Amino acid sequence: MPATAHGKDVILIVEDEPDVLDFLRLHLRKEGFAVLEAEDGVAGLKAARQELPSAVVLDLMLPEMRGEDVCRQLKARESTAAIPVLMLTAKARPEDRVAGLEIGADDYLTKPFSPRELALRVRSVLRRAPAAPSTVPLEITVGQLTVSTASRSVTIADEPIGLTNREFDLLLFFLTHTDTVFSREELLKRVWNWDFGDLSTVTVHVKRLRSKLGDHHRVQTVWGRGYLWRGDAGGGDRATE
Repeated sequence: MPATAHGKDVILIVEDEPDVLDFLRLHLRKEGFAVLEAEDGVAGLKAARQELPSAVVLDLMLPEMRGEDVCRQLKARESTAAIPVLMLTAKARPEDRVAGLEIGADDYLTKPFSPRELALRVRSVLRRAPAAPSTVPLEITVGQLTVSTASRSVTIADEPIGLTNREFDLLLFFLTHTDTVFSREELLKRVWNWDFGDLSTVTVHVKRLRSKLGDHHRVQTVWGRGYLWRGDAGGGDRATE
């Protein structure tokens, strides 16, 4: 269970620059969050494993252990894999943002940034998909792929597949909107609940979902329009209430 303090979500900040750390602490507390702090990658990884925060704001350039390695290790362990990670960096090139997302970060915030943008991004990574309405089945099976909406788990041939929160949200959205093309802008709004943002976020998550599901994915690229999940292959889809 994610850590809370007096009913507040706990955000772990892993940042070695004192001025940036002060800024993050001040504005996250103003937004009603409880804050934990670590000033290097090793201490940040230890704190995340021990405290299980609601989310991690993780600088990319850290002493002792780089932010990418901290993120990889968090996402590789079952107990911390679901903790959202907001990567924080001075690198603004698109390839740097994509690299951060590919190692498992849930979002990427480039310095400098405003307090409002910080708050929006933190709340966004904390926000899971809304509770499944009654029209969404408790279990969806597509061939050997099985998705449980109750436990937010995915298996292929009864073997568990580790998805991040956003990857699961994206998969569930596709499975409940089959054979319909969605642009990256539409997916960003309907899955991430963002009215604006870096469209490469969607591209990377689709790529990671395809990679994790392997031959069991049905995500198709419709050039110039977006993506769809093909729902008619094999005719073996079923759902249970």
